[in-house]
Amino acid sequence: MPDRGTWVDTHGHLFLLDEDPAAVLERAHDAGVEWIMCPGVDVATATASEELHERFGDTVLWSVGLHPHDAERWEDQRADIEALAARSHAIGECGLDYYRNLAPKDAQLQAFRDQVALAGQLSKPLIIHCRDAFADVYEVLSGADLGERALLHCWTGGRKWTKRFAELGVSFSFAGPLTFETGETLRIAAKHVPRDRTVVETDSPYLTPAPHRGEPNEPAFVRHTGETLAAIWGVDPDEVARQTSENASRIFNRA
Repeated sequence: MPDRGTWVDTHGHLFLLDEDPAAVLERAHDAGVEWIMCPGVDVATATASEELHERFGDTVLWSVGLHPHDAERWEDQRADIEALAARSHAIGECGLDYYRNLAPKDAQLQAFRDQVALAGQLSKPLIIHCRDAFADVYEVLSGADLGERALLHCWTGGRKWTKRFAELGVSFSFAGPLTFETGETLRIAAKHVPRDRTVVETDSPYLTPAPHRGEPNEPAFVRHTGETLAAIWGVDPDEVARQTSENASRIFNRA
């Protein structure tokens, strides 16, 4: 298990950063980040993520899935995603996005259900995107029985949905919005998550936490979200680092 005081970034799109990942990972290491999950959002980015894993070993885990924005490509990508899934560390990023609605809801639901089923068949973690789609994501997951290995990435639900999803046994990942001035509803919800099913992430290069707002996000910044979570829970940041890192290692089956 991770040493006390080290962090895990459970969601960072390293392939989208503008500089050599080696430099990004060096800064992450200096900031106490032990490892990173790099989720693919389609076949091409999953392949790029796998290449980063081959380059950096278990410092970078990888996943394969199809983002809801591209759900209409599911039938075209399905066979390749299923092939990659057999050797990936997780399935996703997949889910539902009713905020931007860049794909029809029926296409999003079909692609999501199929990827949920794939995670179940392979007994692998599932990284879930949920934006303004709490009811439908809840309905799909309620019949899947994935437990803590269903990970709600960049959780933004309020207290009610947090409690409902917690009852399903799923896990929660908090990102930069927890630190935003506008994040009070989320901070209230964070008081009610099960601590043994909570992790932190950056969603690099997006959603940069305070005090780095306006800069590209990177894994080294994950500790700011963790420190905010520590303040919410009323514990030392080292305790949050230990707990969330242990949770991440268990969820993603990383010894």
